[in-house]
Amino acid sequence: MNSMLDGKGQILNMNLQDVAILLVDDESAILDMLQMVLTKEGFRQIDRASTAQEALNACNKKPYDMILLDVMLPDRSGFDICPFIRETTEAPILFITAKNSDLEKLTGFAMGGDDYITKPFNPLEIVARMKAQLRRVKLYEEERPQHISLNTFIYDFGRFQVNERAGELIVDGQVISCPAQVYQLLLFFCKHPNQIFTKSQLYEAVWGDHSFGDDNTVTVHIGRIRERIEKDPKDPELLLTIRGLGYKLIQKEGMV
Repeated sequence: MNSMLDGKGQILNMNLQDVAILLVDDESAILDMLQMVLTKEGFRQIDRASTAQEALNACNKKPYDMILLDVMLPDRSGFDICPFIRETTEAPILFITAKNSDLEKLTGFAMGGDDYITKPFNPLEIVARMKAQLRRVKLYEEERPQHISLNTFIYDFGRFQVNERAGELIVDGQVISCPAQVYQLLLFFCKHPNQIFTKSQLYEAVWGDHSFGDDNTVTVHIGRIRERIEKDPKDPELLLTIRGLGYKLIQKEGMV
């Protein structure tokens, strides 16, 4: 993708026909509605799947830029197959479900999802969320000026490094898979080491729209960062919880 979205959510410098979307739902009426709305918005590469197996097959055959994944599928749940999809793509995954419990939402984020939409929904809201996800992905995929040293974009925290230009997280010398919003939250911390941020500040900085999330979103993504960068995620030494205040990423003296 070579796209940009402005602050109003409008897509700039992007050919929407190049954005590949996979819709996964066992209700044909929902698939028809989503495809119609997305087509009106200018999207053209829209594939459909009505079972978990069809979704897995599709992801193995083709790279997608966005996946809308129903939780309740006839063969396996969307939660079950999300980790397998994550093995082939870091594209944003938006879960769709009729359940609205906090546990359900936390499970969706823990399984690798980037957003959570409950039925019934306004299709225009889904479009807005999709465009927001595309914008966030683009924020760290955008090419940097070639004359600038690569080291300018490497944040070193000893055990791990974040290469902003390559969009990579390296832990103990190994490149670690990192979903888009987990990466963006970590990158934000890397750019502001030793500073305390509240959940609301983090949500605004990374997700951008207070109406589209809650504290659980930040909490889950903090946990997913710790799973990647900490020796013991249950006893973090790098990404700390500052009781009553928020979170802070520690950068010791001498690190860049």
